[in-house]
Amino acid sequence: MNDIRVLSTVFGEYNASMIILTVRMHACTVKNQQDLDSLCSWSNNWQLKFNTDKCKVMHIGHSFLTSYCMTDGATRTVLETVREEVDLGVIVRSDLKSTSQCNKAAAAARKIIGMVRRNFRKLDVEDFLLIYKTYIRPRLEFCIQSWSPYLSKDIETLERVQRTATRLVPQLRKFSYEERLQKLGLTTLKDRRQRGDMIEVFKLLEGFENVDYNQFFTLATTCYALRGHDRKLIKTRPRLDVRKYFFSQRVVNSWNGLPAKVVQSSSVNMFKNVYDKHIAGEMDT
Repeated sequence: MNDIRVLSTVFGEYNASMIILTVRMHACTVKNQQDLDSLCSWSNNWQLKFNTDKCKVMHIGHSFLTSYCMTDGATRTVLETVREEVDLGVIVRSDLKSTSQCNKAAAAARKIIGMVRRNFRKLDVEDFLLIYKTYIRPRLEFCIQSWSPYLSKDIETLERVQRTATRLVPQLRKFSYEERLQKLGLTTLKDRRQRGDMIEVFKLLEGFENVDYNQFFTLATTCYALRGHDRKLIKTRPRLDVRKYFFSQRVVNSWNGLPAKVVQSSSVNMFKNVYDKHIAGEMDT
């Protein structure tokens, strides 16, 4: 720290702050490497060796790039640095954007659409809904809460798949996309994702999930006198768009805008029914 104070007087406070930041990052790097060494030591002692070819390094959130090593006996291997990696079927990128996952999900769903088109010459509405909800839409919504798209191009990539799928019903092809959805009893994928988010928020706040909601939200306990319901959430101001569209951030405005009759539901099924009526404009104010 004495060296940093000297640099502060010579180069200015800004350069000194940059040095402090670099020192902190270097300390974190050393700590991470020590943790890896401890894991390797444990694995060698118990002869449960790591497959270093499957161990990767991904840098998220800053440009301070460094390399890490793992030791297997007398061999020390430098881990590969990657920009994206698949984790439990979801593609995670270093910039935390969902473009790659959207493209992957859309491609998988289009393969199913092609197979259905080749094997079913004529589909009625009932058969289409059974096939679509069972085999096509799940490809577009696998683990969607963790990678819900926010870029317009990614949202359109998924929506284009559903638009194509609804044309599998011959008698509906002459109608517009919105009319096809109405006749099929479907909603846009974007609206469906928001509905799922609201259901998940309700479950968390009402204790239907075995998760402490304080890990995600902070109740606005001082704004009960304002219009709306008494379960409003506080929304922090994120610095980056990536954080802005995380689950705990993107749901706040929509949840706070719900009427009290929806939020005060006594069960999950009741919440779904009242929420659908609210969206359709069928609920009394």
